[in-house]
Amino acid sequence: MASGMEAIQRAAVEGKLSATAVEQLRRWLTEPPFARYRPRIEELVAAGRFDELDRLFWEVIPFGTGGRRGTMAEFGSATINDRTMAESAHGLAEYLKKFRVTSDELREKSGGGEPELVTRHSSLVTLSAVVACDTRNRSAEFARLVATTLAAHGVKVHLFEEYRSTPELSFAVRHLGCDAGVMITASHNPPSDNGFKAYWSNGGQVLPPHDKGIIDCVNAAGEIPTIDFDEALAAGLIELIGAEVDRAYFDAVLALGLSTARDMRAIFSPLHGVGQTAISPVLREAGFDGVEIFEPHRAPDGDFPNVPDRFPNPERSEVFAPLLDAAREARADLLLASDPDADRLGVMARDRDGEYVHLTGNRVGALLVDYILRKRRTAGTLSPAHYVVETLVTTPQIAAIAKAHGVRAIDDLLVGFKYIGRTIDEEGPERFVFGAEESLGYLAGTYARDKDAAIAALYLCELAAELRHEGRTVLDRLDELYAAHGYFTEGQRSETCRGARGRDRIDALMRAFRERPPTDLAGVRLARVRDYGVDEVRSLPNNRLVEKLAGPTGDLLFLDSMEDGGRKFSVAARPSGTEPKIKFYFFAEARCDGAANLPAVKHRTDADFTTFQQALSDWVKEQIEEH
Repeated sequence: MASGMEAIQRAAVEGKLSATAVEQLRRWLTEPPFARYRPRIEELVAAGRFDELDRLFWEVIPFGTGGRRGTMAEFGSATINDRTMAESAHGLAEYLKKFRVTSDELREKSGGGEPELVTRHSSLVTLSAVVACDTRNRSAEFARLVATTLAAHGVKVHLFEEYRSTPELSFAVRHLGCDAGVMITASHNPPSDNGFKAYWSNGGQVLPPHDKGIIDCVNAAGEIPTIDFDEALAAGLIELIGAEVDRAYFDAVLALGLSTARDMRAIFSPLHGVGQTAISPVLREAGFDGVEIFEPHRAPDGDFPNVPDRFPNPERSEVFAPLLDAAREARADLLLASDPDADRLGVMARDRDGEYVHLTGNRVGALLVDYILRKRRTAGTLSPAHYVVETLVTTPQIAAIAKAHGVRAIDDLLVGFKYIGRTIDEEGPERFVFGAEESLGYLAGTYARDKDAAIAALYLCELAAELRHEGRTVLDRLDELYAAHGYFTEGQRSETCRGARGRDRIDALMRAFRERPPTDLAGVRLARVRDYGVDEVRSLPNNRLVEKLAGPTGDLLFLDSMEDGGRKFSVAARPSGTEPKIKFYFFAEARCDGAANLPAVKHRTDADFTTFQQALSDWVKEQIEEH
């Protein structure tokens, strides 16, 4: 053991191991809970495989915007494995118990009133949670591990008997009145990855201070209790659920329909995920007989064998390539694709020439909010108190459409649908109309607090059916929105930076944006910085403080141009909360004086927008080379 630690220390001095890796290796080699992994770690140390050891231990996976997510491995603090999954469940259970005790004590001290920190349960009521998983490799195994860990803590677990969607998990937490929920998924990541999404009693992903409270309990984990799965079933600590919750979920989504139009055609791909358990039943029961599942993508398979690059992210136009022949043959109005856990929905739409155009999440969001608001205004179910919600990196076109319909737009949220979920509860669910984020996430109704591809698919199919009846397409409607509200276009790029050195690079890039931001990108003069990390607005080119920034605090920064000839450009930068990358979001907005001017406005704005994005990429490359 001593010689192993000496070799590790030498590797650190030689720059082969990060400081975090050294500390985590010491724990895993010396502390009793990690004894089962010791022989394999010692083998790697003896073989001098320090690059692999650094990859396995360079960090302790944190809770980000979507919980814990990462590459699966046999062991390692920086990977998803039996130990880190069990730690996550253990930390959640420990925090739930501490939170409940604290709530009861505060209630008692307040004379029975409701203190600020309070749950709806008393200490006499058993804690409960819902656990679900997607079709990823090891997801079912991890779901059982999480269930038995929670049950060993005395938490009553409602475990879905088969894979289900993330939005149904969110719904089930609320429907069953549970304290928490866990979804085993890595969303749209490659086959190598998996993850742990933690949900609170409102059905939304955990937020501060709960996320920090959970991770503190995770970090303090020693020996983790467990219980035999069959024994927990027999004792009623684990209960298998399925059809009854499915029925309630389908009914909740179907009740939100806004049209009886059903004559349309679409090809739907679940990308080997759970979409056929959520989206397909909803569309079938709604009466959309013209929607067909793309058979090569139907089978649940965590290797995603028939998806291009085996990368099941419906934000990528490449995932639709296998569907195009079937779409042309069927003359489909839409191509739809959900990610493996079916909370995101990607879309391609047929144009008047029979070609298919990939729509960004921002454009789908604009189409959806316009459709919902038009239908609800006609039905007389809107008021100035109603509101739509979007994140800071989602298109401002959504807010423009909302304001034109006389409803509020709450558009200053940090990235992550959990902030939309929180806003729904803070502002009042009864007045909530629609929530959207640029990464294909949409929600309407009050049945869940996370994005749902099923409700998005229902509304898109209704919209396409109505437009088809009128001899128009969704792309025609998008152009009509541009003519009415101005032309909006957005883009996104990212820089992947893996490992401890990658994190240093991300930190250095964010410092560069804050301390020496670019002031000109391809002739677009940048005039101000909106820095949500320090709540400041600064003027450029001198980067001087102008005023304090009202809004949330988070590691997000915008560079904005002044309006020039009716046009504005912006770029935002933020480290990803779930992946080892820094993300850049680009925005352009141009005034459009009527439909006749739209083609010229589009052409000029798109051309300048492309060079704007490339100039930012060139600047980033320069910063990386300097670092």
